[in-house]
Parts: sequence; structure tokens; C-alpha cells
Amino acid sequence: MSQEKPRVVQEYVPGKQVTLAHLIANPKKELCERLGIVNSGAIGILTITPCEAAIIAADAATKTAAVQIGFMDRFTGSVVITGTVSACEAALLQVVNLLADGLGFSTAKLTRS
Repeated sequence: MSQEKPRVVQEYVPGKQVTLAHLIANPKKELCERLGIVNSGAIGILTITPCEAAIIAADAATKTAAVQIGFMDRFTGSVVITGTVSACEAALLQVVNLLADGLGFSTAKLTRS
């Protein structure tokens, strides 16, 4: 008998939402290395639908605070920013507020670890 390969099904729900807004303070060096980013004081993570809004989020984040884009995927809506804890927090809050108040997105509460 052959073993079946697991299937992954991704489903996008129509709408405008920030499904994840998370701040990782003081990440371990190993985590940064695995993500392919420079060791940083903090990592900010966003997941956004529609995924094209990731471009808007990355632009707003970098204009708000001294953060760098660690990763952005306009096809999945993922954005990773790096910088100091305070800069990443300010950028994440600004992005969430811009998308909610300016563009009518439903947003997730900013979480931290």
C-alpha cells in the first residue's frame, strides 16, 4: 500500500481583516537566523487579507517608526518587521489603526510574547 500524502487546503475568506498582529520582544538569535533576518530587538508579525494590503502595511510600518521589512509576501498577506521593541510596537499599532479606521478592516488585538 502506498501512503497518501497529506493535503493542505488554504481557503481565503472574502473580506478585509488583520487576522494576526503579534510582537515578539527580544527574540532568540536562533529564531532570527531561522527566519533569515538580522538579530533584532523585536519582530512584528502581521497577517492580512486581502493579501495585497500587505504592501500598504509594510509602507505604513516603515513610515511610522525605525523598522525594517524582514519579509513581505503580497500573495499570502504576511508581513514581518524588525527593529526595537518600541519601534515595532508603534509600527504595528499604526498599521492596525490605519487599516481599521482608514480602510474599514476588522482587526485583531495586538498580542505580545
